[in-house]
Amino acid sequence: MAPVLDPKSVAGGVAPRTALLINPFYPKDAHASFGKHVLTPTLALTSFAAATPASWKVEYWDENLLHGRPPFDPMPEVVGITVHLTFAKRAYELARWYRLRGSKVILGGLHILSCPDEAAPHADALAIGDGVQLWPRILSDVEDGSLQSVYRVMYEDEYREDPAPRRDLVRRRSFLTTTSLIATRGCHNRCGFCFLSTAGLRMPYKVRDVSQIVAEFARDKQPYAVFIDNNLGSRPEYLRALCKGIRPLEKIWSAAVTLDVTDDPSIIREMALAGCTGVFIGFESLSDSNLASARKRTPRTDDYARRIRILRDHGIQVNGSFVLGFDGDRRDVFAATAEWIEENRLECATFHILTPYPGTPLFRQMESEGRLLHKDWSRYDTAHVVFRPNHMTPEELAQGYGWIYQRLFSHASIWRRRPEEWQAVAPYLAMSYLYKRSNRFWRLLIKHNLVHAVWHPLVEWTRRRHLKFRAKLSMQDEPALRRTPGIVVSAGV
Repeated sequence: MAPVLDPKSVAGGVAPRTALLINPFYPKDAHASFGKHVLTPTLALTSFAAATPASWKVEYWDENLLHGRPPFDPMPEVVGITVHLTFAKRAYELARWYRLRGSKVILGGLHILSCPDEAAPHADALAIGDGVQLWPRILSDVEDGSLQSVYRVMYEDEYREDPAPRRDLVRRRSFLTTTSLIATRGCHNRCGFCFLSTAGLRMPYKVRDVSQIVAEFARDKQPYAVFIDNNLGSRPEYLRALCKGIRPLEKIWSAAVTLDVTDDPSIIREMALAGCTGVFIGFESLSDSNLASARKRTPRTDDYARRIRILRDHGIQVNGSFVLGFDGDRRDVFAATAEWIEENRLECATFHILTPYPGTPLFRQMESEGRLLHKDWSRYDTAHVVFRPNHMTPEELAQGYGWIYQRLFSHASIWRRRPEEWQAVAPYLAMSYLYKRSNRFWRLLIKHNLVHAVWHPLVEWTRRRHLKFRAKLSMQDEPALRRTPGIVVSAGV
């Protein structure tokens, strides 16, 4: 439950040139892992903090860390709140509370881009588009008493010019790692259901200098980093250069990529040598027709297994993401997907109910066909059915979603999907049980700032094992590696 905003609370006066940046609370899906929410901090607000003028004092607050309501005494002059459709209601509640007590409230985020008319009454100003560019301008206008109601700029600047995020504002003990990195912006895909296809969003694919990313990774002094790029592999040669830059750090990392990164196995080798231990891949569906209708450019589904083996043969585990409820899906999709995942021994899997985000082609299609069940944005979280499926009822889709999570993270399925190499079984089981079957435990870890302390030994053990694996891998040429794939399975994390 979100922290209570006491309507009777009376704060002191407004402190000039102080800014508070808030990531609002949002409910968690009981089927999924609570742990994924504290894997690494988001970069949006800490990047805005880095763009704050030196004459301003800035503070960051994440309600999802269960430390209570955001601070209010003294009242900040400016409150910036990021808004996603699933927690828009909470964002508006926060905005109203602070505005009534004298703060200027700025709302930004993707939901503001897609639904500005809905958000406008709740804010003193809307930041539509790239907040890093807009934030200093907004604060300057607050100082001058000339705050505008809407600020708008798209993501067309040189990405390398953005400042590094203010990681010093983040509670290190509350996250597995505070080293969340972003090297690229955008994606070469524009899937019809993805937020990147939102009408009015212009986000050309841009990259930061490799030297910037290496410096950030080294400076945060964490053994593990998570790249939060939409698709780190959109430009293979950039990914290759990035891997060469990261390799001397002797750290480990994971990233989201599309499966076509395996077109060139030599790049997968570079990723492994640079410390990549896991990738998040949106397989989305095991049906080629579903993928075509979603405008997803991806290898054929009958080639998925071979490409997974390329990654695994380089010590890289796969977290596969699947969308349920495409128009081609029938009631057998749940069992068929679960069996395929077990057959191919995916170390981890994530499931999403097809969700038509406002402003996307999928939303426009569903709305024109009269298939939307409602517009309660809090349930547009990929864990609830918000439309009428084509070949099943909404209830059957919801039940199937719950069933497949229970099936894949049952004791039996976890054991079926264990790595073939016995040396990798123990860390795999530790990850599976701690990450996916410990939600009550996660709540205690999050509330008492123990996430980093509990996870760090496993991360460091993984890093040391992977260093040994890299030493073996670096001594082999590609033909030799292909002849002895078993060696790399032992590096499973």
